Amino acid sequence: MAALGGTVYAAGKINGRSIKVKSMPGNRLALGSVPGNRLKPGALRGDQLAPGSITGIQIDASTLGQVPSAIHADTAESAHDAETALNAANAENARTVNGHEVGCKTGTRPFAGACWQTLPSDSALNAPAAAAACASSGGELPDALTLVAFSQQPGVTLANGAEWSDDIPVVSSEDVYAVATVTSEGKVTSAVSTATKRFRCVLPLIN
Repeated sequence: MAALGGTVYAAGKINGRSIKVKSMPGNRLALGSVPGNRLKPGALRGDQLAPGSITGIQIDASTLGQVPSAIHADTAESAHDAETALNAANAENARTVNGHEVGCKTGTRPFAGACWQTLPSDSALNAPAAAAACASSGGELPDALTLVAFSQQPGVTLANGAEWSDDIPVVSSEDVYAVATVTSEGKVTSAVSTATKRFRCVLPLIN
């Protein structure tokens, strides 16, 4: 009886300190009997944890590496900004955009979003022929008011007499009409379409 009582007494006194290290397998521990703060850091691998057993709040984010997609996402915004800045710089100086030549050719200058011929034509033509000449080079005659504005730019001189525009203020009958012209003084007037005048063409920036 004394021996039995001593054994029972001893069993009642068993605690964590009485257990020899590694002497008890994990499957002998009741669920929840060991708190997390009793585990040595790194004692458990991720594949040993039950799904959902650890929440995001319990994870020290500073111990996690950056996932590959996050690495790309981290630079996505700056890459986009850099590309935008590069495109802006290239738009100013590039020779081509999407395969199209950009800029004003020799003998023209930028104005009002297009390339204007610096000098008027050498020869005088009637209005339809002048319009056809500009169209053949990929451009068109300027409108009268914009031609007036262009005439006020430094270094621009309009032809003596007047230059054709593409404005038709009066149509008398079939193929009989007046076309607005701009004089060398920058004044708007008109002439019949069959008269001969010098002209300049307005070409697009992208050819």
